[in-house]
Amino acid sequence: MDFLQLADKSILIFGVANRKSVAYHIGRVLAEVGARCVYVVQSDQIKQNVSKLLAGKDVDEFEVFVCDVEHEEQIARLHDELSARGERFAGLVHSIAFADYSDGIKPFHETPKAAFLQALDISCYSLIAISNALKDLLETDASVVTISISTTRMASENYGYMAPIKAALDSSLAFLAKSFSRFSRIRFNAVAPGLLKTSASAGIPGYVESYLYAEEVIPRKRAVQTEEAAHVAAFLLSPRSSGINAQRIVGDAGMSINYFDRELVRRAMES
Repeated sequence: MDFLQLADKSILIFGVANRKSVAYHIGRVLAEVGARCVYVVQSDQIKQNVSKLLAGKDVDEFEVFVCDVEHEEQIARLHDELSARGERFAGLVHSIAFADYSDGIKPFHETPKAAFLQALDISCYSLIAISNALKDLLETDASVVTISISTTRMASENYGYMAPIKAALDSSLAFLAKSFSRFSRIRFNAVAPGLLKTSASAGIPGYVESYLYAEEVIPRKRAVQTEEAAHVAAFLLSPRSSGINAQRIVGDAGMSINYFDRELVRRAMES
């Protein structure tokens, strides 16, 4: 039974870098239900790696395009390349984020302007840019899904300035949904998982310790798996979620309800 009703539908996926990428897992889930995935990656080098990765997973049919979303001319080129194929997409996945932590984590009030604006451009504005540029290639009832985080209201020091960036991304959903409603029924939603074990997160100073702590706080004592986030994304991309628009679906395995677990409190007091 095709419960998700995604069989034979084309989905455009931005952001695969390697097998740990959220976008890669989303593509796998979509392929399992019969969707046709078209991938967009940042560079030619990543294209080579991703093409080998997908070919090694017995994916029947896939295409990989290159577009660095920091450059408007590359987004325009991507539109032309996709338009020439005469294909329309039932869904778009935006799984793109970047922050420059090369100088280490600084107190938030010392955030470098250039680093903040670059992160905002790549991690947030790119959703607006590609949605606008590719709008004529989307079905009138398409679903656009981005990847956020479970909370932007917790001052996690090692996550630095990315939480405010993700907050801007979350807010953009409402404005995109409203402006697109003038000419379509295209929906904009976000998957907002807890801490995931990805290559990108591994580059955040102190992330491993936070990840291990999250596993202690989560009631089941096991962190959110990337595939679990991918399952939520697949649902949001499907017609089964047609009544959900401008929302963020939190998948933190219950972490947010359990910060005052008595065993954790006891251990903290003893230390």
